[in-house]
Amino acid sequence: MRTAAGIAVGALADSVIGDPLRWHPVAGFGRLAAALERRAYAPTRVRGAAFTAICVGMAALAGGVLGRLGALGVAVATWTALGGRSLADVGAALADALDAGDIESARALVPSLCGRDPAALDEGGICRAAVESIAENTSDAAVAPLLAAAVAGAPGVLAYRAINTLDAMVGYRTDRYREFGWASARLDDVANYLPARLTGGLAVVCGSRAGAAVHTWRRDARRHPSPNAGVVEAAFAGSLGIALGGATAYHGYVEDRPVLGEGPGPGVADLRAAVRLSRRVRAGATVIAVVVALSRVRSGRRAC
Repeated sequence: MRTAAGIAVGALADSVIGDPLRWHPVAGFGRLAAALERRAYAPTRVRGAAFTAICVGMAALAGGVLGRLGALGVAVATWTALGGRSLADVGAALADALDAGDIESARALVPSLCGRDPAALDEGGICRAAVESIAENTSDAAVAPLLAAAVAGAPGVLAYRAINTLDAMVGYRTDRYREFGWASARLDDVANYLPARLTGGLAVVCGSRAGAAVHTWRRDARRHPSPNAGVVEAAFAGSLGIALGGATAYHGYVEDRPVLGEGPGPGVADLRAAVRLSRRVRAGATVIAVVVALSRVRSGRRAC
């Protein structure tokens, strides 16, 4: 009961308050991880795996301390790990900037959503980057933390947030991180396997084009280089009736992504629709997480 109550309160805090403007715990974790990386870095998988294990272990221990506070600790951990409100707010602000014809302000917001090179993006590229990032981060920053909290309480949700943060820091295919970041990237793939599929399912149920979403998911998801991002991006593309993918410019390299879905590339209206779909998926995931937490309590009582 305490876990379920904590999840509900944490999700409500994220929806109402959003991320703290200063002293965000995830940002603090990122600074500590960056400091450790500077000391531990070597271009090997062994060194990268040790770095990942230390960082995730520290996050889990912090979650264990919070877990002793009962529902309050779970609520704080869940709120800390969630980023659904901020994701929707940035997406909406980006759409507002594009509607106003202020492409420079829109480009300035792109790093808040993803690691792509904003200077290489025109209006269509910004919309595509935003929709793809909203789809992926709906899983990473909303559905996955809620599931982690439901299954493993405060330690689980903070460990998950650490895994996802490390992937965003070092899980790139650059010369520096190809080997060192391998463990973080693979662990993130494992941690997000089930959440991505739940996100895809919720995008089907919560959208207005269920048949197209299922068809696009089954046909196109496997084409994506990520086993998880492909699922959520394909489901969102089908649900929104658009095509995602193509040349994707990051800082220092370009990936040629396969096309997911059918129809035109996303525009501003599609970006706003993606924000609305993300909010509905987040609400559905909150309900599921509370139900999972409550079912674990009942199962434990029956086992006793």
